[in-house]
Amino acid sequence: MSIDVIKTTHTEPIGEDATPERVVAWSLERFANQRMVITTSFGMEGCALIDMYARHKITIDVIYLDTMFFFPETYALRDRMIERYPNLNFVNKGTNLTPEQQSEQHGPELWKSNPDMCCNLRKVMPMTEALQDVDVWLTGLRRTQSTTRATVRVADWDWQYQLVKISPLASWERRDAWEYIKSNNVPYNELHEKGYPSVGCTHCTKHVPGMKVDEYSRAGRWTGLEKTECGLHGYGI
Repeated sequence: MSIDVIKTTHTEPIGEDATPERVVAWSLERFANQRMVITTSFGMEGCALIDMYARHKITIDVIYLDTMFFFPETYALRDRMIERYPNLNFVNKGTNLTPEQQSEQHGPELWKSNPDMCCNLRKVMPMTEALQDVDVWLTGLRRTQSTTRATVRVADWDWQYQLVKISPLASWERRDAWEYIKSNNVPYNELHEKGYPSVGCTHCTKHVPGMKVDEYSRAGRWTGLEKTECGLHGYGI
């Protein structure tokens, strides 16, 4: 697929108000002959998105980046997802840089001294490599997740990675994702029920007091810092 064709994708006949299911079906028809991947950090939205594509009985890669700092609950969820969706290929594209090597090269607890560098090493650089031969990137981003994501389009050209980026859940609220999860018995991260609306690395994710499972906030990420994004989607770094 040429760049000229990709860059005009957002002008294709799919509206910003289209339902996620409609966007999923459209993406599979529009890009049937292109290399598509889903990426997930095993948050609620990602799990819902994976289920939507799995229902079409397709074989597709689901890329995740094991930062080596996942919560035990996240690893357990990954295993449940692999068992639940045998037609999908769950592929770890995380860094080979061990925590010990990172400490030797950049000092101990880099997530404290330079969190942007830590995210770049363990997330952004691996993702850049993982998406090199991908034409279409499927994400679980929603506009109301944060102010930085407020302009997320259903389908757009991603300049950071030079590919089509499709976000079928862009118009959803967190409660929509939770209703889908419950209605379809989709596996989800148990931390969501313990006050963790957004789940990342253990060092940079905290419990948010009073947060309900159908509510969303990024207040628990990089607590005490202005940072709210890791940089994977072009925000925060």
